[in-house]
Amino acid sequence: MLILAAILAIFVYGMIAAMLGTILPDLSTRFSLTPRQNGTIALCQALGLIIASVSVGPLIDNEGKKAGLVLGLAVITLALVLLPRSNGFGAIATHLLLLGLGGGIIVTAANALGSDVTPDRRGTTLNLLNLFFGLGGLATPFISANLLARNSVRLYYLVAALAGATLIVNIATPMPQPTGAQSFVFSQIGDVVGRPALWLLALFLFFYVASEVSVWNWLVRHLIAQGIPESRALNVLSLGFALGLLAGRVGVAPVLISVSALTVTLAASVAMAITTYLMLQTRDPKIAWLLVFLAGVSMAPVFPTTLAIVGDVFPRMTGTAMGIVITSGWIGLAVSSRIIGSIAGGEPKRLKKALLILPAMALLMIAVNLALHLVI
Repeated sequence: MLILAAILAIFVYGMIAAMLGTILPDLSTRFSLTPRQNGTIALCQALGLIIASVSVGPLIDNEGKKAGLVLGLAVITLALVLLPRSNGFGAIATHLLLLGLGGGIIVTAANALGSDVTPDRRGTTLNLLNLFFGLGGLATPFISANLLARNSVRLYYLVAALAGATLIVNIATPMPQPTGAQSFVFSQIGDVVGRPALWLLALFLFFYVASEVSVWNWLVRHLIAQGIPESRALNVLSLGFALGLLAGRVGVAPVLISVSALTVTLAASVAMAITTYLMLQTRDPKIAWLLVFLAGVSMAPVFPTTLAIVGDVFPRMTGTAMGIVITSGWIGLAVSSRIIGSIAGGEPKRLKKALLILPAMALLMIAVNLALHLVI
């Protein structure tokens, strides 16, 4: 039941991570939203993720992972029920902020729970757990394009029902209480924030999350601007990018038994730089699918493996350390969303130029990873 609760929570987070990119074309049409407004909406979701992640760590360390999972799932369910009632840009932005708050809480709580299950195999465990994130990310655009005829309202209620069911499972599941060794102690916070490794890991995730979530949020609009039909663009996102994340996490789990986490994340960063650049250079749907799939495979191990490194380096106050590192990732999303929206301006075809920040951030990840090799 403990494993099922964590898997369902990560699956729900995967579905809402892909939500904005899936519904953005429909919202843009219905409410005449510009790419700049799209960027602001993505920023609001990122702000929710930031606020939640930076504040939920001490709660998890002191009250346990169950408190975080239940709270986060309740907020997500509420946000999804309210989204169909949006009547304009302001309401959409507010509800996405709320969705971000719930998402930030559960991603920190679920990964902290997974980190505790098998401390000697954190990298493998967290990659296998987060493969359900990829499955959730695959499900949202696939269901929207192929089963719901891109009806956003039906999608909101479907995911809300799943989030509500997951909430019930997590309420009913007994979970370990926090131990004195892991609990948050304010006087010892200096032992966490005073280590250079924390801030390098935070910077690494800053660039990574900015890249990954930008693909979720912007890829479909970019492909549509290149002349690819919306339904095919959604399938490139689901059966390309999300499937790549899924396959990559399955494939890397046994590799992490014998190869260090830092080496895996370095190789992934190099592959990201190549694949994210190439996927922006084509208008052919089949080639786009292949390159987006390879980009997903490249990105697959980075997030869970980085959190595994955090768990290894910070056995005390793990939730707090993870919260800080994940928060940095969401800040990267907020910054990149504004940059992408500003570069694109009111012209969707300029998204290709704006999205070149993805390979640029991958190059910066390589530099940060090499610095981590020196301090860990």
